[in-house]
Amino acid sequence: MSEHRVLYLSQSDVRKTDVSMAEIIRSLEEMFRCKGEGRTEMPPKPGIHTQKDAFIHAMPAYIPDMQAAGVKWVAGYPDNYKKGLPYISGLMIMNDTETGMPLAVMDCAWITAMRTGAATAVAAKHSARPDSRTLGILGCGVQGESNLEALAAVQRELKTVIAYDKFDEKANQYIGKMKQRFPALEFIRAATPREAVAESDIVVTAGPIVKEPAPVIEADWYRQGTFVSAVDFDCFWKPGAIRLSDRFLTDDREQMQYYRREGYFRDIPEVTADLGEIAAGRKSGRESEQERIMAMNLGLALEDMAVGKIVCERATRLQLGTWLPL
Repeated sequence: MSEHRVLYLSQSDVRKTDVSMAEIIRSLEEMFRCKGEGRTEMPPKPGIHTQKDAFIHAMPAYIPDMQAAGVKWVAGYPDNYKKGLPYISGLMIMNDTETGMPLAVMDCAWITAMRTGAATAVAAKHSARPDSRTLGILGCGVQGESNLEALAAVQRELKTVIAYDKFDEKANQYIGKMKQRFPALEFIRAATPREAVAESDIVVTAGPIVKEPAPVIEADWYRQGTFVSAVDFDCFWKPGAIRLSDRFLTDDREQMQYYRREGYFRDIPEVTADLGEIAAGRKSGRESEQERIMAMNLGLALEDMAVGKIVCERATRLQLGTWLPL
């Protein structure tokens, strides 16, 4: 035991692995296919709550086909911005699937951001119109950035991004940053949520997750043919708007039910399909141009393990991080 070492990867180390969004999307597609075929293990995530609307969750998962196993210990504190701290923070531990020994401990913030955007992209590949040209982003934080990056990788006809945030300065900063990263896209700052929803083919809402939301998006803003990724659960969308969806997707049915027992999602429709069922070909995605389709993904430990495995292997090959005795 004294000879065993664990690789520690800081957030900087994780970023330096330079795992691309395209790689992450492919990895999640493979993982969702395994999940849809019943070849994964993932219990609902338990958590503790030290403040209102804050959480610290334990997220274990195992993907046999990828030999990926571990746990993420992640916190989300909506008021952290007032202290100059990120909303999401935490650590991941990757384990050897043969011995159970810990292999690596790494920062989880970058992985969480990237895999969440990638899950939106997987849903969009099956459920957004291929000719979608306009993307509405509501919430110009980390998820606003990663969801744009992921959607730009799969929606080849995307031309315009309409960005809204309740803080004008944040929206302006987002547009300035994203213009540099995606110079071929036109960026428009929306003065109201309606402007970002009613004119868009794809809509991503990415504010903080709260148990008692005050939604603002009305049903008549949600036009036919739109694909929605509600990264922040039902926080932006009024129940009447959500129920207008012809198809209502999630990434995991069991966790959706778990959250409902915990008091979330009090007025949502029945789940039409989860992403595993769609990736495995057991359920369909979009079937007509007119369908309104909403994906309300919860964020899965399976996603973290799929990406964490790549990061761990890449970091070892590139000799990143610090080896620590166990």
